[in-house]
Amino acid sequence: MKAVQLEAYEQEPQLMDVPDPEVKDPHDVVVRIGGAGVCRTDLHIIEGQWEEKSGVALPYTIGHENAGWVEAVGSAVTNVAPGDPVILHPLVTCGLCRACRFGDDVHCENSRFPGIDSDGGYAEYLLTSARSVVRLDDSLEPAAVAALADAGLTAYHAVAKAARALRPGDTAVCIGAGGLGHIGIQVFKALSSARLVVVDRSPEALALAKEIGADETILADGTQIEQMADLTNGAGAHAVLDFVGEGGAVEDGLRMIRRAGNYYVIGYGGELKVPTIDVISTEINFVGNLVGSYNDLVELMVLAAERKVTLHTQRYSLDDYALALHDLDHGDVRGRAILIPNAAKEFTS
Repeated sequence: MKAVQLEAYEQEPQLMDVPDPEVKDPHDVVVRIGGAGVCRTDLHIIEGQWEEKSGVALPYTIGHENAGWVEAVGSAVTNVAPGDPVILHPLVTCGLCRACRFGDDVHCENSRFPGIDSDGGYAEYLLTSARSVVRLDDSLEPAAVAALADAGLTAYHAVAKAARALRPGDTAVCIGAGGLGHIGIQVFKALSSARLVVVDRSPEALALAKEIGADETILADGTQIEQMADLTNGAGAHAVLDFVGEGGAVEDGLRMIRRAGNYYVIGYGGELKVPTIDVISTEINFVGNLVGSYNDLVELMVLAAERKVTLHTQRYSLDDYALALHDLDHGDVRGRAILIPNAAKEFTS
């Protein structure tokens, strides 16, 4: 099969011929990839930022946002069958450790992460587990929801936490309305009645944010702190959902949050520097968000099937992976970039 493999860090991946994955374990599931999301984390992987964290042996296939159709299953698989459309939870988990027993499988002690520490979905086929596949509603196309497997799941995981803490009449601010943020906005409006203010540097992104449910939008033109203060009578937001995490977003977010507010860190790349006395005196809470659980993904797919969450995508063939990575790196992707293998095109034709 064709697969995009990283042979060396800080070098462009290459489209290679590699063996097809095979069912070996009774719980194995082989998926014909219908769409693979192109994520900024993939750029960080290529740059070598994940080299120590992943411990993966090169070469390997990247791509951790995947959906498609079941191709083959092991003898113990009962939840899906060949031909079923599925989206894949990004982790392959054990189901036996303490975290898994609590339903907190994103912190599984024995997990692997296809696309990060093992072969991923920039390919025609991917090997995963019965514990990782969520059957899609027949109305959903794998390519249309693939990026929800990680970007959408991360957004859902964070927004669901915020929604549980917010009350009607509260105000939340969403920093960033791009590939991750535009999903978070839709999830927020589906889960919470609180007021949502969206901040972004792009007028086009803000126009989209307004279209998909933002109550207020603020252009980050140097006056965003003052504008946010005006909207909240100087008190600040009850929650900050930071989908950027770098380039001044963290500093802005810290100046927009009110006393006893919750700051949800979702995007990454920058640094969070807060004097401990400020944390104590204001009782601000900082909440990290790592992907989401299998159950989070199931719930997100319900919202997708109800058309309450819709991805804005730019589609590329698998052969054009380099262009997709280039466009993402240069800010030329609106929404999420999706790679579609030729095998998927043949499967749907």
